[in-house]
Amino acid sequence: MWSYRLFWKLLLTFLALHIASATTLVYFAGQAERHELEQQMIVRLQNASVILRQLIAPDLAAGKTAGFQALAIGLGEETGLRITILDDLGRVLADSSVSPEDVQNHHERPEILEALRTGQGVEKRHSMTVDVDQYYIAHRIDGPQGTIGFVRVAVAVSRIEDRVAAAQRVILSVAVGIGLLAFFVTSLVVARIIAPVAELTSAAKAMAAGSVGQSVLIRNRDELGTLGEAFNHMGHELQVRITELRDNGQRLATVLGSMVEGVIAVDDHQRILLANDAARVLLGVSTPNLDGRPLWEVVRNRSVGQTVEGALEGLGPCRGEFEVVGPPRRLVAIHATRLPGAPCPGVVLVLHDVTELRRLENLRQDFVANVSHELKTPLSSIKAYTETLLGGALYDQENNVVFLKRIEEQADRLHVLILDMLSLARIEAGREAFEIGPVPLERVAHTSVTQHQATAQSKKIQLTTEASPGTISVRADEEGLRTILDNLIDNAIKYTPESGRVTVRWEMEIATARIEVRDTGIGIAKGDQARIFERFYRVDKARSRELGGTGLGLSIVKHLVQAFGGTVTVASEIGSGSTFVVRLPLA
Repeated sequence: MWSYRLFWKLLLTFLALHIASATTLVYFAGQAERHELEQQMIVRLQNASVILRQLIAPDLAAGKTAGFQALAIGLGEETGLRITILDDLGRVLADSSVSPEDVQNHHERPEILEALRTGQGVEKRHSMTVDVDQYYIAHRIDGPQGTIGFVRVAVAVSRIEDRVAAAQRVILSVAVGIGLLAFFVTSLVVARIIAPVAELTSAAKAMAAGSVGQSVLIRNRDELGTLGEAFNHMGHELQVRITELRDNGQRLATVLGSMVEGVIAVDDHQRILLANDAARVLLGVSTPNLDGRPLWEVVRNRSVGQTVEGALEGLGPCRGEFEVVGPPRRLVAIHATRLPGAPCPGVVLVLHDVTELRRLENLRQDFVANVSHELKTPLSSIKAYTETLLGGALYDQENNVVFLKRIEEQADRLHVLILDMLSLARIEAGREAFEIGPVPLERVAHTSVTQHQATAQSKKIQLTTEASPGTISVRADEEGLRTILDNLIDNAIKYTPESGRVTVRWEMEIATARIEVRDTGIGIAKGDQARIFERFYRVDKARSRELGGTGLGLSIVKHLVQAFGGTVTVASEIGSGSTFVVRLPLA
């Protein structure tokens, strides 16, 4: 549609110019023709007037005026002019158009007054006698005694106008003919110009709609041809650039989408320009699109705003931490970097979930503190007994052996503690070489129970097994499974009073084997049940040390069970005993 509008604009503009030119030509040509005809008519009237004056001057001087009327009528018919003869007082003696008796005195006519003064008078005016516009030329006739009369020749102005109109009609006809021909030729030329423009317009619209691989075929060798070549080159370059941008965008989206860290870009007004999925997860935001939203609306934390403001003010990379209220509750570290440019266009924020890191740091600190405490107690005892022996007790035959046995007990305790720590470290680091395979559960369970029977009998504890019918095999490492059962049975015997009962039971479930170690011991408080699998955690620290526990047994159980793809849980009540349940995948 745009091309058609341009077509008619150009065509109608040309038509308007042609009409204006033709009108101007007709007007000025008519004026020139009128001027020329007027000059010719004046010359003709002058000639006729001079001849008539010479013809009638002798008779007028002699007073022979009887034949003037017939002469005027005859000359008027032959020349087409109006002939008028007047005496010196302006009375009409003869007139070729009317009877002299019907004509008023012409002494006051402008052309007569002028002729009286100068000898010749010329005037264009409306004739009251014949009621038409006429050109008049009057000549004065002089005699020996002065002015004896006037001769006047006139012609109707309409005759000149008719000839001017005829000339204008001819010129107009020629102009219309030339205009029609020019209109046809111009329409062809304009259409030839508009066609490439229309093609360029169509290609540009298609390109704007997303079809960038557009090209046009323009055979013109003028500026339009150059424009077409430039358009084709632009389309090719644009397609290359868009392809590169699309590939870069896809790569960037893939990188951002696969990052564990959250990435948020904000402008200088702290409006979000970009946020990856990890950022939404870290911030606990379910809205799929955060673009355009203010950062403070998404993260309502003062430290985040201060970090971004610091980066915007050019204080360098700014860091901070803030807590995201869950669930789950997270501790997030933020790193803000100013984008290059002046003025600053914005800031890029990188978010790290440091919840686990901080938890591990706390665990490390607790571990160091616990290890230090666990090592300090036996070492202090060894040092005290050694100092006592060196101080003279070495020669005390009644007590020196007792002191040496206490040193041996504390050394054994240190040895067990170090072995448990090394074993736990290897399991956590994945360096423990497990031979995972089918392990007969009944055989390993009976072996562990048999090894602990002596200890149980010494405390008058009944240690029994309950097995479901059939053979059950689990996928595990045999030595690791024995360690799990040994630790659970050992703990159950330690924390069960005399005359108590410890039962080891196993059965098959849908896809797992359930191993249960149940005792009638002191039980575990609800508040402690969630932490008993932590390293060095003891419900009753004094009793645990008294019984020789390292505080690592249940932690080793948990990590071994997880290494075998299973789970371990506990159910307990104070004074009613505890039940530890291990589930391992069936072989």
